[in-house]
Amino acid sequence: MTRDRRLTPFSGRIAHRSLEGQVPALVFTDGEPARIHHPVTDLRASPDGARDRQLLFGADVLIIERRMGWTFVQARADGYCGWVATEALGKPQVTTHWVSAPATHIYREASIKQGEVARLSLGAHVTVTGQEGMFATTPEGFIPRQHLRPLGDWGTDPVALAESLIGTPYLWGGNARDGIDCSGLVQIAFTACGRACPGDSDMQWRDFGSALPEGAALQRGDLLFWKGHVALVCDAGRLIHANGHTISVAYERIADCKARIAAAGEGPWLGAKRP
Repeated sequence: MTRDRRLTPFSGRIAHRSLEGQVPALVFTDGEPARIHHPVTDLRASPDGARDRQLLFGADVLIIERRMGWTFVQARADGYCGWVATEALGKPQVTTHWVSAPATHIYREASIKQGEVARLSLGAHVTVTGQEGMFATTPEGFIPRQHLRPLGDWGTDPVALAESLIGTPYLWGGNARDGIDCSGLVQIAFTACGRACPGDSDMQWRDFGSALPEGAALQRGDLLFWKGHVALVCDAGRLIHANGHTISVAYERIADCKARIAAAGEGPWLGAKRP
């Protein structure tokens, strides 16, 4: 059986203990828990290689191998595996809140006038230890309370979450406000609604939701798939997607999008699913 390397915690030398007898690893490990402590970091196919996806601040990971400034990890949320810069990792920490605004800042002091230390994206996880006025206190600094919600207090409309990112530039493999791709938009929208969602469009087509019969009436939140692309249905006539046509997160008429992609030969139509 061919394993999907993106979901296999095996660096090529060291593997998670769950794979004993299944992959030719030199060493098997239980792994070491860690947490992403950079605002956003690339998850790469190889050390210093191409970006597969991105991980946001506060994401829990399991360390499999460290190698010359790079660390092979498995993301706890969706199982995606890859290499991150070792400097992006910190000690595990219990997170309490998630960033519910499209983006926010961590400030040095409980004041918007004292300068920021970092910018966080929708979906990042933080640890709130208290509050000071309009700010939540975290180990890293102060975050506007109105930009945070407790874990478990999820959104209810993934399309509304996706719409909050309108205008975000398209970025292959991106998962953040500074840049996002089609499957990243879907993942962040559903994750912010408390739904576990795979990271890439082929995984979403394979494993997320139930297929709809061709020609079935579409409703808000349905997903439309082409080979290599995914979009969210806003209503009977419109979709929203991160796309290479406008190089941004944008609305498009469903009929126009289907015709445009077919004319460009960018990928065959696969169908629709209801998550």
